[in-house]
Amino acid sequence: MSIRRTRVIGWTLALLAMALFASLGRWQLGRMHEKQAMLDAVAATLAERNPRPLSAAGDPARQRDFDWAAGEGAFLDGPAVLLDNQQQGGRPGVRAYRAFRPLGAPPLLVELGWLPLPGDRATPSVDLPPGAIRVQGLLVPPPSPGLARADLRPADNAVDVVVTRLDAGSLAAAVGVEVLPPRVLKLDPALPLGHARDLDVLPNTLPPDKHLGYAVQWFGLALAVLATALILSFRRPHR
Repeated sequence: MSIRRTRVIGWTLALLAMALFASLGRWQLGRMHEKQAMLDAVAATLAERNPRPLSAAGDPARQRDFDWAAGEGAFLDGPAVLLDNQQQGGRPGVRAYRAFRPLGAPPLLVELGWLPLPGDRATPSVDLPPGAIRVQGLLVPPPSPGLARADLRPADNAVDVVVTRLDAGSLAAAVGVEVLPPRVLKLDPALPLGHARDLDVLPNTLPPDKHLGYAVQWFGLALAVLATALILSFRRPHR
């Protein structure tokens, strides 16, 4: 094979590799900006804490947005929803949700907090807060499922349900209501009910700075391929 043909093939492969690495770097930058925008929106919402009615959870125009909401109502006497594969401090656990019916508004899912899983992964029990109660917190889109396949199975107590992603369409019947809104309420950690809670909207996902780090790595690989191709192209062949 001639030197010219070898260089053409080498540069073709190098350009393909650089295009791939640059594309992955741009994707990571896009995710960084997307997640930073989410964090900025949440920070602005929490700074104002101007409460909207809980019915705002069903607003189709804001199903990917964040709102502080409050209202009175009662938790429904139905199964709790346990979102699996939720780590906290490196420990495996679940996030517990229950259906809540506000006064004069459709039911919605309320996050009651995080619970650890024991070594045998036996699902914990989630107490039902009794009677009429006023709740407040952050209306958010459901946690990102990542690559998790939608799955719903009975918990160990045969009453609650364990899921790998929060899908309002499939969960409505499971908790005994006709329909659930696209957003859920992350309960205010200051309220004296539920379990360990926070207002983190990026649980179990990479923060913006991690995406930036990966973007730098991908762009660095693209530059390394370019440098290698240039060195090989201008190196004198051995006689």
